Amino acid sequence: MCDSTLLKERIERLLILLNRIPDRFSTIQAPADFLATKAGVEHLDSICMVLIAVGEELKKIDRQTSGTLLSKYPQIPWSNIMGMRDFLAHHYFEIAPDQLFDTCQNDIPELINVVKQILCELNNSSTP
Repeated sequence: MCDSTLLKERIERLLILLNRIPDRFSTIQAPADFLATKAGVEHLDSICMVLIAVGEELKKIDRQTSGTLLSKYPQIPWSNIMGMRDFLAHHYFEIAPDQLFDTCQNDIPELINVVKQILCELNNSSTP
């Protein structure tokens, strides 16, 4: 069992973090845009930092819930997201702009929706 108030706070913080990515990604039209200009590199850096924080927060949530919460939402590859955190933190200079572009364009919107769903369900129940 875990502290549901703390869990909700973590999920809310996660949603705030995730919502930063579409804003920062909005001017990126192609993977090459991440490296084409100083602003593009700044977007790459800031998005990667957010993804590191997201992965770390997910690890904390998974530990707090003993793996039970995230497993209820198998449509999201949670372990891949946590693994991305590790890769970004330890292999930053090996980041592939095309993979980051794909993640931002195709994976983040679904992740945001699922995190909203989790938060809604937590707010509507007394236990996670």
